[in-house]
Amino acid sequence: MSISKRLPLALLLAPPVLAGLLAGCHKENEITAVGGTIGQEVQRTSCPAVGVPAYAGDITLFDPPASRDARAIDVAADITDVKASCDESDPAQPRLTSVVSFRVDARRSNAHGARDLVLPYFGVVLHGGTAVSSKSISRVSLHFDDGKLTASATGQATGTVSRADATLPDNIRARLIRKRTANDADASVDPMADPSVRAALAKASFDLLVGFQLTPEQLAYNATR
Repeated sequence: MSISKRLPLALLLAPPVLAGLLAGCHKENEITAVGGTIGQEVQRTSCPAVGVPAYAGDITLFDPPASRDARAIDVAADITDVKASCDESDPAQPRLTSVVSFRVDARRSNAHGARDLVLPYFGVVLHGGTAVSSKSISRVSLHFDDGKLTASATGQATGTVSRADATLPDNIRARLIRKRTANDADASVDPMADPSVRAALAKASFDLLVGFQLTPEQLAYNATR
């Protein structure tokens, strides 16, 4: 699963609370809901969905720092190749841990001289689309060789959630996976249209998001360009 979310500025800029995107969960607990003849399909596991928030997937450094002129761009970097692994196959495990890895590709405007650059990034577990369960700040180090304009490095973040909190109630799960025929009275009724179903899905949903830890000025630049 992949997601792109527009998150509150305070979430992206706050200090740690507790310290194109692919989800690699095992499929045993995955459910598929088909909304009758509507044709809407929803796939879900108890593992957190993984993604990069809107506006947090790239960073631009300027020289001088206060400038926003394209001619003053010093370094531009972006997060790519996001992958995650999460094993929910053991029902005896009360916690589910998802590990997300990614690559940072950077390009500088001046290839003269070797250069090292450190960029901060966050890993945040989001509950129900808005509530921060945990957040961590890490750093990725990039090295530009003399005469080279580009550099790459890898980063990683980990998120842990309660299996019980991330599991749908049996009655909701049964409604989502129940097979219906064209002769059923509710064949054309999408179960996702029921507010109680949507509320249960939101309550049991967790996202593991990674992105650059931007300054207010950097975030504003990404949001308005």
